Amino acid sequence: MSKIKVGIVGYGNLGKGAELALKHNPDFQLVGIFTRRDVSQIDSNSNIIHISKILEYKDKIDVMILCGGSAKDLPKQCPVLVNFFNTVDSYDNHENIPEYFEIVDKMAKQSNKVSLISAGWDPGLFSMNRLLAQAVFPKGANYTFWGKGVSQGHSDAIKRIKGVKDAVQYTIPSKEAIEKIRSGEKPKLDNGERHKRICYVVPTDRKSMDRIEKEIKSMPNYFLEYDTTVHFISEEELKINHSKMSHGGFVICTDTTKNNNKQRMEFNISLESNTEFTFAVVVAFARAVYKMSLEGKKGAFTVFDIPLAYLSPKSGEELRKELL
Repeated sequence: MSKIKVGIVGYGNLGKGAELALKHNPDFQLVGIFTRRDVSQIDSNSNIIHISKILEYKDKIDVMILCGGSAKDLPKQCPVLVNFFNTVDSYDNHENIPEYFEIVDKMAKQSNKVSLISAGWDPGLFSMNRLLAQAVFPKGANYTFWGKGVSQGHSDAIKRIKGVKDAVQYTIPSKEAIEKIRSGEKPKLDNGERHKRICYVVPTDRKSMDRIEKEIKSMPNYFLEYDTTVHFISEEELKINHSKMSHGGFVICTDTTKNNNKQRMEFNISLESNTEFTFAVVVAFARAVYKMSLEGKKGAFTVFDIPLAYLSPKSGEELRKELL
């Protein structure tokens, strides 16, 4: 069977995570990495191509893996690139996913392409587990907690603020809330009661710190609804103390069934590298995009639309024998 030919758009932390994930999947061939950066300044064994040349590869790539940020890059890039490529991305602005889906779906159907949006672990694997839990416990209570860890999307959103040189944002789950839920309680919790957000920011100019802090705390869908703390630190301190991209989280569903029996389903992950794990997931879904394109599918899709078998390079016979 011929290899799945893929491209990567973006060569920041996310693009590097995708590049690494592809090395562990021998059924893929990385054709090139497309970047806005100066190609001559990038040290990589991969084929690095300036993004201005991307349309020269429209008939040479089966699936394009989009590694831009959700705040600014993906809403502009995906609706354009899906005119020429099958795509997969990790768009993670939960509130705006329905709108993003509609825009991409319209363009993908016009171009007869497949575009899988919001793959990763949340949205992505956590979304799948929330759906599974609700199907099993229709009257159950469903909770999601993130962290403690670095949120790539939220960190990227801070970095886009004028006057920010670099930044890292940690999401901190409430231990008290988790303990209540695991004990069988069904508390009603808003976002701020489930998590806190702590930001470490390197400003380009210390005179801008008050403005930057206000912009962070007033950012809808990212920080506005949360207890957010902003610390301004040096670039050296950020590099020494906040360079590891650890993360994790839980999806917990509880219910009380007949005879007052308490039931609980839980899915959790613990990651030393958020980036590497996220794009290991995205690469698996890129395989599904390729299979769907061979079937003549077109339009936008989410993880809810993908048969699990499509994520694996193994045959149905192998999966039934080894995993069922």
